Amino acid sequence: MKKIFNFSAGPAVLPKAVLERAQAEMLDWHGSGMSVMEMSHRGKEFTGILEKTEADLRTLLAIPSNYKVLFLQGGAIAENAMIPLNLLNGKSADYAVTGAWSKRSVEDARAYGQIDIACNTEQSGFTHVPDFKSWQLNKDAAYVHICTNETINGVEFDGIPNTGDVPIVADMSSHILSRPIDVSKFGVIYGGAQKNIGPAGLCIVIVREDLLGSASKLTPAVFNWKTQAENQSMINTPATYSIYIAGLVFEWLLAQSGVAAIEQKNIAKANLFYDYVDNSDFYSNNIALNNRSRMNIPFRLRDESLNDAFLKGAEAQGLLQLKGHRIVGGMRASIYNAMPIEGIQALVDYMRQFASSH
Repeated sequence: MKKIFNFSAGPAVLPKAVLERAQAEMLDWHGSGMSVMEMSHRGKEFTGILEKTEADLRTLLAIPSNYKVLFLQGGAIAENAMIPLNLLNGKSADYAVTGAWSKRSVEDARAYGQIDIACNTEQSGFTHVPDFKSWQLNKDAAYVHICTNETINGVEFDGIPNTGDVPIVADMSSHILSRPIDVSKFGVIYGGAQKNIGPAGLCIVIVREDLLGSASKLTPAVFNWKTQAENQSMINTPATYSIYIAGLVFEWLLAQSGVAAIEQKNIAKANLFYDYVDNSDFYSNNIALNNRSRMNIPFRLRDESLNDAFLKGAEAQGLLQLKGHRIVGGMRASIYNAMPIEGIQALVDYMRQFASSH
């Protein structure tokens, strides 16, 4: 089998050890005679998987006991509706627009109430996170929404704003579990699984208990966080296989010595890539230095007429999914936890060779 490195932004690369274990357990999970895909979500086998998956996530992120962990469906985009439905409660909310996904969150949330803009960097091309002191925040807002890593634009927060008593709701889809976080500083953390957690079909929501119980009367039961929390995220059939794979990824992360250890590997990978680009006159990255993402790195060839040739050559070398998002063009390398540093080195070597020959 040809060795490849998959730089897709999501669905994304998974640890080889996880895929091999899932393969070994595909037909018969732990002597049950069933695949996880065939199990009743209410049977003792799957409820055991679910409980361990949650326990391991709590360990990895040091989630305090006064936070609920929900395993939901619909991806992060579904949360664009669930968040205002569960939290607005007749108030307004402040949204920071620092990239394409936070812009989408605003557009979706406005159907449910008053959404105000705390900051917006679209005019400057979504290349940075503004100084928090410049944000326009309402002390009476229901919450402040941020996207702490913009998958499309490659912008990552290097801190969080001081919002006083107003809870922060953070979309962490594309960098959750890539670095330690202080969960207690957030009211809600959420993320789609298909980047750093597991396969598509699952969204994880971590919500402080005091924020439950204020949902609009128009909220469907499947969207109501309190109802889901009271029913172990199983008021209907959850994404069972995606939860199982997420659990294997959490076990893999624990075996890597946890999130603090994986952060050091992520720093080394990002530095290897950025150091090459910064010292090249053939490639460029225009994101502010303190907001450069470690997970999603957009870059451009200075002569973009060579884009197709670059992608074709990369694919021939087993370097896949490097084309940038259709909104912004160019190239993008997504280097999540499961991407080994060998993949970054192979990409840098190819980029150096391509630049030399063109």
